[in-house]
Amino acid sequence: MGRQNPIVGKHTYRLSLVDNETHESIRSIRFGKAQGIYWLITAVLALLLLFYLLFAYTPLRTIIPGYPNAHSKKEAVANAIKIDSLENVVTRWNVYAEHLSRVLTGQSSVDFDSLVRAGTARYLSDKDAAELVRQDSVLRETVQKEEQFGVSALGERELPIEGMHFFTPIKGVVAAGFDRAVHPYIEISAPTGTVVSAVLDGTVVFTAWDAEQGYIIILQHHDDLLSVYTNNQKLLRDSGDEVKAGTPIALVGGTSRSEGNEHLHFELWHRGESLDPTRYISF
Repeated sequence: MGRQNPIVGKHTYRLSLVDNETHESIRSIRFGKAQGIYWLITAVLALLLLFYLLFAYTPLRTIIPGYPNAHSKKEAVANAIKIDSLENVVTRWNVYAEHLSRVLTGQSSVDFDSLVRAGTARYLSDKDAAELVRQDSVLRETVQKEEQFGVSALGERELPIEGMHFFTPIKGVVAAGFDRAVHPYIEISAPTGTVVSAVLDGTVVFTAWDAEQGYIIILQHHDDLLSVYTNNQKLLRDSGDEVKAGTPIALVGGTSRSEGNEHLHFELWHRGESLDPTRYISF
């Protein structure tokens, strides 16, 4: 039977592997035009898949411009932590300044309920939100009934400050004296761990911690008096607690920059004006 003639118009191609010296065909592949296009597309897709796997699952991906490496990721995390810390510091000082300004000017105190709901006062205490809300509600009810803060209790007795008996907050040497213009407070040297006491009966209206001033506690007393104690290593009372004169409220130390310079930072305010504590208290 004779060999059939190939179909006119159908082209086939041959890819041969030939020995250079003997010209002997080692491997030969025949394919049509459609087969050639199919294998070319398959080869291109396989090559693209190979490049994808190399750059997606190997360290080669770090050579891509703009791709974050391990060092840049570490720096990003560290910067995020720093930003969060700075935001907490700024928020804490805003709350401190607002609350102190309101107390000193005779206005109502900051609404701690709203701060707890907004989540901006979490750093003021290690207690959960429910406990803070409960304590704040009790405090507000007590203030409304008994006028513990005294800023609006015009009908209560008003004694001259000179006639009041102040309890010494801490026994020590006054290392830095009072100056109303540039230094409206005093610093009392004392060993670390010395107990700090309340100077008068009152209520704790503010507690916080600061990297520079350590633990801070502020007491509101009758007759529009306010006492501030900072540079403490530990607080013994929480916001809302009622204290008597001589009650331990904190422990000194832990934040002084130079060794052997432990001290209590003490302020006394009356109706928005700073007072020299050494005029009324014997240290």
